[in-house]
Amino acid sequence: PPPPPPFLLMIRRPPTSTHSISSAASDVYKRQNLTLILTLSIPAVSFSNGLAPKESLKALEVAEGMKVELFASEPMLLSPSSIDIDHRGRVWVAEIVNYRGHNGKRPEGDRILILEDTNGDGVADTSKTYYQGRDIDSPHGVCVLGDKVIVSAGEQVIVFTDKNGDDKPDDKKILFNVVGGKQHDHGIHAFCFGPDGKLYFNFGNASRGLKTPDGKLIIDKAGNEIRDHRKPYQQGMVFRCDPDGSNVETLGWNFRNNWEAAVDSFGSIWQSDNDDDGNRGVRINFVMEYGNYGYRDEFTGKGWRDKRSNIEKEIPDRHWHLNDPGVVPNLILTGAGSPTGIIIYEGNLFPNLINQVIHCDAGPNICRAYPRKNNGAGYDAEMMPILSGGKDRWYRPSDVAVGPDGSLFIADWYDPGVGGHGMRDLDRGRIFRVVPEGHNGYKFTKRDFKSLEGAISGLLSSDLESRYLGWNALHEMGVEKTQDALMKLISDKDKIKRARAAWCLGKMPGAGKMVIDKISKDLDSDLRIVAIRLARQLNFDVVNLITMLSNDKSPQVRRECAIALRELDVKEVPKLWAKLALQHDGKDRWYLEALGIAAEGKWDECFKAWIGSGGKWNTKAGKDIVWRSRSKMAPELLVKIVKDPSTKEEEKPKYMRAFDFHSGPEKELALQSLLLE
Repeated sequence: PPPPPPFLLMIRRPPTSTHSISSAASDVYKRQNLTLILTLSIPAVSFSNGLAPKESLKALEVAEGMKVELFASEPMLLSPSSIDIDHRGRVWVAEIVNYRGHNGKRPEGDRILILEDTNGDGVADTSKTYYQGRDIDSPHGVCVLGDKVIVSAGEQVIVFTDKNGDDKPDDKKILFNVVGGKQHDHGIHAFCFGPDGKLYFNFGNASRGLKTPDGKLIIDKAGNEIRDHRKPYQQGMVFRCDPDGSNVETLGWNFRNNWEAAVDSFGSIWQSDNDDDGNRGVRINFVMEYGNYGYRDEFTGKGWRDKRSNIEKEIPDRHWHLNDPGVVPNLILTGAGSPTGIIIYEGNLFPNLINQVIHCDAGPNICRAYPRKNNGAGYDAEMMPILSGGKDRWYRPSDVAVGPDGSLFIADWYDPGVGGHGMRDLDRGRIFRVVPEGHNGYKFTKRDFKSLEGAISGLLSSDLESRYLGWNALHEMGVEKTQDALMKLISDKDKIKRARAAWCLGKMPGAGKMVIDKISKDLDSDLRIVAIRLARQLNFDVVNLITMLSNDKSPQVRRECAIALRELDVKEVPKLWAKLALQHDGKDRWYLEALGIAAEGKWDECFKAWIGSGGKWNTKAGKDIVWRSRSKMAPELLVKIVKDPSTKEEEKPKYMRAFDFHSGPEKELALQSLLLE
């Protein structure tokens, strides 16, 4: 049907998630108190009946050099929220029907499905239900790891175990209880396996804490309660833990709705995050460990609309408090949207995508890659469309995964809206497969994980479950049987292979020193970063390693040295911090925030060591460090900076804002002196 004429939509309260209204339709917006005004020049979606699967396939737009195929569609599956792929190439689907206003419409409960292409033609021809029940209603994550399947649903993380291999669970256990987020897309999300043998996961800001299976609030590795109370954690958080759920670490916080975490072979963590609806502030983040990501004020919890000194000019920047000291910068702002699934591509079918973030955004109907390059201690990125909706505005990519052959699988929730709060279609769902042009079929070599060669092949696979099985098989074989092969791999020309082998062997008893000694001297900075991260996890000779690498030519390596200092409680820390701080160039916000993370809890000692080592407050780099510092010495220097003739008028609000992050008599005296002056 022809599109309706433009119209004005007024909502008394801003919606709480872009999952409730398509932000792609927001051409102009104005905020006045609690009123949101949206001028819609074209409809966000066609309110017809959508397109049949094959018609939708024709309407989609795929990147040059790629082709898209329909792997599966309704009635084989409905509304996929999360997918994973096992070592046999089967696609596991978390399927939602009992969600929000539709809760209870399927009395049997929501399902975990297994879809399989048995003849290798690239089309699923069998479907089976692994599990169905009301206990997994509203599943937002499925992760397949050998005989175990981790399902994130409601306010629980459940581990199902299939002991006899019949694709039916024989055991069910609670891994975590979650405080809040039931029937909410800002709740608990999918788990994934990291190169270090650990699990990574996150929850959005509808969840407010993490508990043990018996309901006790978890105290993380840093000694903090994992709950939203600003001591120090608040809003969405990202975590790491052992496979059994022990040794939980809180790696970052103050996100809004960080839908999933993705980890590359070097141990770097990547996420997306959703803005407050239509503010063009959707972002991709590199998770600098222990970082605050700025959705709310660090100390007051106030939102981005609240007035503050040095407030950002542009709303997307204002949204994340990017002018505040103590906020880690974003990799890239992607505009308006509803971000969902994310991966790091390390397959072999798309060489130009290797080690790049690939991400689904259901709002603007697109799956993108974000090719990045190093920039100081951080990164710059661009946006590269992979599969967009084209003429089908019902296409809602909800997740992306990599098969054992390196092909991309993209789940399509398929709905006239983004789903979530306003889910209107319960009867459709698709999975598309993206391969290079000219590539035919879905074929790959089956692996024997019992042999050394097969286990290593699994460790180097494109898909995460094969890596998990390879990792565990090699660990079961032990150092004596695997050391020679893995050490040879650590010398491979492919740095991803070197990194995976280093993590795997380095985590075996007695092998850590040998691995760290080798990769700490690697010519590639990413491997030297792995050396630091591995040493931290093993708690092995970290001080000496940081001492050796603290003058590294790579600011990213020095960034990791700084982050490692945060965990240490030894006399060498202030001196090492000062050495790193003296190398700040006054231009690199990533590096500055790494220094801030490192000094937390020991600011006075570190700041004093910096001054004693020749640090000068009146240089560009020095003013940066004073601005970021929480030392008791900083307020007096902030006054000097504000009064300094070289400080421009437009710069002064920046330094005045820094006072908000101090307390005590030193701050009061400094402000009094400024007022008297």
